[in-house]
Amino acid sequence: MSIPGFATNRVAPSAGTRSLWRLAWRRFLTNRAAVAGALVFALLVLAAACANLIAPHDPVAQNIPKQFQEGFWKYGLSTSYLLGSDALGRDVLSRLLFGARVTVLVASLAVLMALLAGITTGLAAGFYGRMVDNILMRLMDVLLAFPTLILAIAIIAILGPGISNAILAIGIVYTPAIARVVRSSVLAVKEEDYVLAARAVGSRSLRIILRHVLPNVIGPTAVYGTLGIASAILDTSFLGFLGLGVQPPTAEWGTMLSDSRDYIALGYWWIAVFPGLIISITVLAVNLMGNGLRDAVDPRSGQRV
Repeated sequence: MSIPGFATNRVAPSAGTRSLWRLAWRRFLTNRAAVAGALVFALLVLAAACANLIAPHDPVAQNIPKQFQEGFWKYGLSTSYLLGSDALGRDVLSRLLFGARVTVLVASLAVLMALLAGITTGLAAGFYGRMVDNILMRLMDVLLAFPTLILAIAIIAILGPGISNAILAIGIVYTPAIARVVRSSVLAVKEEDYVLAARAVGSRSLRIILRHVLPNVIGPTAVYGTLGIASAILDTSFLGFLGLGVQPPTAEWGTMLSDSRDYIALGYWWIAVFPGLIISITVLAVNLMGNGLRDAVDPRSGQRV
């Protein structure tokens, strides 16, 4: 995954930096598609957080007499199964709401883990250079040599399926790309006059990194992390579809799609359509939000406010 046309705002941390972030925020608000994506994603997160309050049924409770119950398209809004039920009589809407908790949480924690590991690795490699840079970047190159999903599947095959291992696997596969983004930003920032001046007055390396270098790599890293959530949601769902991620009976979008495979040809289309639709909408919303954030912090975006 890449960020085409992205430029780093290399400025000394000051009131000017805060002004740039305020300008970026104003740019973001003028991007209607980005704002719409952010609102949709925020509503999804809110619905997931309030799933206990708004879900009409227990997501794992089975009701065999109500299996393959059709939803509002046949019975209207009066039915208690608005989006129908699955092969075990479980409410699809309730499982989607609780599944949002799992899918979005796994994706977000995996990206957060990748950001922490990638930022640390990229800062160390870019700032210290030489042997540190060679060792860390060669390790990242080894991880990048494998396709992301193949590497994630291999990690889970070693550690075993489950939520925590899915987070770890996805976090590991996204770390190298983030580390390279951070390293490239650090290589440019560390040659700026204010960093050289800090070195000249005897500031410690850690102080220079935290005060002068890190604030200037937050922009591109935040954009990459936001766009990475969309990819991580797809990866989480894919692992769940293969049975390597979240395990039944826990509701998760990928496992819901997997459970529906044998029933689509029988005409029970809603079991597969709604999980697939919510995955598509969520990924689209996050991508719109990430693209808007990229344009907002990119001084070459050409937007006027």
